[in-house]
Amino acid sequence: MAAISREEVAHLARLSRLAVTEEELDTFAGQLDVILQSVAQVGEVTAADIPPTSHSVPLTNVLREDVVVPGLTPQEALSGAPDAEEQRFRVPRILDEDVAS
Repeated sequence: MAAISREEVAHLARLSRLAVTEEELDTFAGQLDVILQSVAQVGEVTAADIPPTSHSVPLTNVLREDVVVPGLTPQEALSGAPDAEEQRFRVPRILDEDVAS
């Protein structure tokens, strides 16, 4: 695999909207080249007899079953509210009506 060039790193930086220095271009080119070589090595592994998996170890669901339980009545839910109106929490206005769009 060919090494990644400074120009390619600069192009990636522009696409990512990253400001990089000339010195960083050289550093990143070397680092990205090592990463790409490692990915290429992994891709070379022959694994025809290994089934694809999403996890290396089996997962079990640790969540409980959904059970319907009674909820609060509107009066119970609003009992601790500083202000309520028409079975709703009343909160101070933060925008003027003429600002709404």
